[in-house]
Amino acid sequence: MSLNEEWFTEICPESGSAFSLKVKQRLHEERTPFQRIEVYETEHYGNLLVIDGYVMLTDRDNFLYHEMLAHPVLFTHPHPRRVLIIGGGDCGTLREVLKHPSVTGVQMVEIDERVTRVCEQYFPDLCSANGDPRAELHFKDGIQWVDQAPQGGYDIIIVDSTDPIGPAVGLFSEDFYRSCRRALAPEGVFVQQSESPLLHQPLIRSMHDKLRQGGFNHVHTLCFPQSCYPSGWWSATMASASTALSDWRANDALNKPFATVYYNRDIHRAALAVPEFMADKAP
Repeated sequence: MSLNEEWFTEICPESGSAFSLKVKQRLHEERTPFQRIEVYETEHYGNLLVIDGYVMLTDRDNFLYHEMLAHPVLFTHPHPRRVLIIGGGDCGTLREVLKHPSVTGVQMVEIDERVTRVCEQYFPDLCSANGDPRAELHFKDGIQWVDQAPQGGYDIIIVDSTDPIGPAVGLFSEDFYRSCRRALAPEGVFVQQSESPLLHQPLIRSMHDKLRQGGFNHVHTLCFPQSCYPSGWWSATMASASTALSDWRANDALNKPFATVYYNRDIHRAALAVPEFMADKAP
C-alpha cells in the first residue's frame, strides 16, 4: 500500500499490478488488537474501507460482492431459515441475507467489533439492517464459534472473510471446513469468498480439495466482477454435502420480493458457468 496526498494505492505483488483511487481525505484511522482500520473519502467511489493496507470495500461497488456472496447460496438452499455469517463486520452481507423473508435468524460472528462500529459511522447504508430483530451480532472468534456450534444448527454458513492472511488463515483450513459441515443441517449450504479466479487459482484448488476432505461432496466456484479488488474479477466458492448446487430455485430468484442492484436469475445462471482454465476446479 502507498499513499500520497491524492491517491490511495494497493499493490498486488503476485500479479505485478496495483489499484489506485483518487482520495479527498482520510476520515478515520485506528489500530485495534487485530488490525489497522482506515477510511478514506474518494473522488469517485464514495467512502473507502481499508484494513491492513488492503481495500475491503467502497460505497460505489460493494453491492457486487455482498449480493453475490449472499443471494446465490440462499437461492440454492430449498428453504433457508437459520444463517451464520463468519466475518462480515461491515454488515453488507447481513443486510442482503435479511432481505430473504424465509430467514428467521442470522448470527454474525466478527472477531473485531471496531470494524462494525466504524462501518456504522462511515457506511450507514451497509449497516441499515443491524437493528433487525432477526439479527444477532457477536464479536468473537469465528473458528471457535463454529467448533462449539450445535450439530446441524444452520441451514447456511457464509464466510465473509479477509484474504487468507493473519487472523483469517484458519478460515481456509480442512479442520474449519469439517466443523462447518458438522454445524450444517443435512441440506445445508456453505459459501466463502475465494479471491480472484485469475490470480489465485492455487488457493481455489486448495479450497476445493479441503472442502471435499472436510465432508462436502458438491463444490462449485462462482465468478463475478469486483472492480476494486485485484484483477477486477472475484469469486465465491459454494459447497454442500447433499444439495446439488446446480439445482437452485430459479423461479424464486426471478420473482424475488426485494430489490438488488446486480444479482438476478440470469446473473446467477451465468455465474455458474466455468471458464475453460477453471474447468478442473469445479464439477
